[in-house]
Amino acid sequence: MNTPSSPRVAEVARDTAETRIRVRLDLDGAGQSTLNTGIGFFDHMLEQIARHGMIDLDVQCQGDLHVDGHHTVEDVGIAIGQALKQAVGDKRGIARYGHSYVPLDEALSRVVIDFSGRPGLVTDVRFTSGAVGTFDTQLLHEFFQGLVNHAFITLHIDNLKGSNAHHQAETIFKAFGRALRMAVAPDARAAGQVPSTKGVL
Repeated sequence: MNTPSSPRVAEVARDTAETRIRVRLDLDGAGQSTLNTGIGFFDHMLEQIARHGMIDLDVQCQGDLHVDGHHTVEDVGIAIGQALKQAVGDKRGIARYGHSYVPLDEALSRVVIDFSGRPGLVTDVRFTSGAVGTFDTQLLHEFFQGLVNHAFITLHIDNLKGSNAHHQAETIFKAFGRALRMAVAPDARAAGQVPSTKGVL
């Protein structure tokens, strides 16, 4: 059982016929990352989560990229979600909620997180391009769907403005990192309580 006063570190291994994934995550890190998914733009986006979330993140993935990037991106989302759930433990003393607006030139995105114990994803993102490099922009939704399903969080993602798909995606991942950082931050006023009137999340 992790609390904000104990190490909030998780390691997850996920092996399927389509992907082989190893994830290590430290919620109280320094924003360092080691990323190798075989999809350059996806690695760049995961780096945004680590840097702006101030978490240390190591993701190693061997996926069936000869098919396409779908299984790799979705399964990495699942593994990171599992690691987040493990790292926050019973959620005592965390803020629980987090939100962030992030701009990048003409693009602007808003992300809101609730460590609710209930998986839920709502997105309003209309990409102006179907791909950025070899990254299929449809897979952004698949990544976050896998993540919320296994982290048991509620997540709202809105791209409010943007004409460049790279900028649209980057603002989303940066905003997610910053919202995550806020949500898992220790709340000194909570005195180790679970942030719910139910007493459990």
